[in-house]
Amino acid sequence: MPKSSRKQIDNDEKKILRELQKNSKESIDKIAKKCGFSRQKVWRIIKRLEKNKTIWGYRAVVDDEQINMKTYILLIKGRRLPIGNPAEKDIVERTMDKLGERIGVIVEDSIWLHGDCDWIMSFMAEDLKTAKRFYEALTQQYGENISELKLMETIVTVKKGGFDNPKVAESKKLLD
Repeated sequence: MPKSSRKQIDNDEKKILRELQKNSKESIDKIAKKCGFSRQKVWRIIKRLEKNKTIWGYRAVVDDEQINMKTYILLIKGRRLPIGNPAEKDIVERTMDKLGERIGVIVEDSIWLHGDCDWIMSFMAEDLKTAKRFYEALTQQYGENISELKLMETIVTVKKGGFDNPKVAESKKLLD
């Protein structure tokens, strides 16, 4: 059997990744059928992608209301930091995630940015009071490194984790 070229391997991986992004719970058989591959090939590629950390993990996209949570976003503009500032280490080690857990906050996304803001965090909390406690903890921990911090509450989620909100029509009424 001829070996596949690197380009063909990359294309096969991308096909499988697109299917997993649509629905990671899909069976290997269905992914194989959609991609035109054997079940064994799909399984091998997925295992390789997990091993080399192309796939970080899998998660369920949950309706916040069903679990009595709300989603909040923090936009953070930092000050120019000296190289080796301890805040950089804390961000990489996810110190704020751990602090959030103690407060009752679940950090969903933590992303360094290039642009008007330097860092964005998306997190879930039971209510605005809990979200503000997290905001205050962040300010207390990194106040000297932050020039601006904005807390926003999500009103309507149209799309989350690549999935369209099935209740968006109901939610739209809030905007009318």
